Amino acid sequence: MERLKKFIPLHLTIMLFSLTGVFSKAASVCYDREGLRSPMLYLFLFLMLLNCGVYAIAWQKVIAHLELNVAYANREVYMVWSQVWAVLIFQERLSVSNMIGLLTVMAGVWMVVMHE
Repeated sequence: MERLKKFIPLHLTIMLFSLTGVFSKAASVCYDREGLRSPMLYLFLFLMLLNCGVYAIAWQKVIAHLELNVAYANREVYMVWSQVWAVLIFQERLSVSNMIGLLTVMAGVWMVVMHE
């Protein structure tokens, strides 16, 4: 239970950081459609920067309670969240190589966590 209390904030922080990519892609889509005149472009750019700032503060708070090697190994879960957002928000499809890559990342994270 004690380990879970450490890892939930860590993974919520990583999930928060993964939203930076969502805001970035949304800004890119707005730019492609309307160019620099798109008000949504600036909204998404603002959200992207705000998200990075909130993440930076949250990350510092979270890593104070974990070993750095464990915290940084878990950051790779970012790729999993990025793929989740790609499928759910942008209706992208996962390829077999994407899935193999995600499983490889998860296996590596699992190995580090188990040896903590």
